[in-house]
Amino acid sequence: MKGEAIQLNTANRITLARIALIPLFMLFFTKWPAWMAENSELLQFLNRYGLHIAIAIFILASGTDKLDGYVARKYNQITNLGKLLDPLADKLLISVALIMMVQADMVASWVAVIMIGREFVITGLRMIASAQGVALAADKLGKWKMVLQVTAIAAVLLGSAPIPGVAAIHADDILMLLAVGMTLISGVNYLLQNFKVLKLNDM
Repeated sequence: MKGEAIQLNTANRITLARIALIPLFMLFFTKWPAWMAENSELLQFLNRYGLHIAIAIFILASGTDKLDGYVARKYNQITNLGKLLDPLADKLLISVALIMMVQADMVASWVAVIMIGREFVITGLRMIASAQGVALAADKLGKWKMVLQVTAIAAVLLGSAPIPGVAAIHADDILMLLAVGMTLISGVNYLLQNFKVLKLNDM
């Protein structure tokens, strides 16, 4: 059992690769000051093409979320380490992307607060449940939330074109609002479904 917890099978390696892509996303996303870039061809390259590379990295990293789960199920590689790393990788990827986008004025700060705050609340609930020896599994709404968040972030990064015939409204704005809505709905639903876990020593 102890060996299983640290087993690095193919599925776990894919998850670790997703985590390793996050600092690369940050590196290429960063806009370097002109005074630093003027004497550096590398920084000039990053300022010119970095965002495009960051978008490709984000899409690639997001795609590995489904891949590691598929590999784990198909080849019976589900481990305790994988159960820990997979949701952690998802939260890190989404949180880092949102924070960087807020800094770049691509996304309103309240959007990031809601999405990241939801993860803190749900993680806290799972920690309470774990302390009681109860394992809380992800639900379907949580999975849809992740899909919408990834789609919305990718759409904002790609700078989606306006929806034809609707002035001043962009597809990326609508997708982001849908993602925020699903984040709230899935969070409230998860809390209601597992509310009994919050009843600690007073029972």
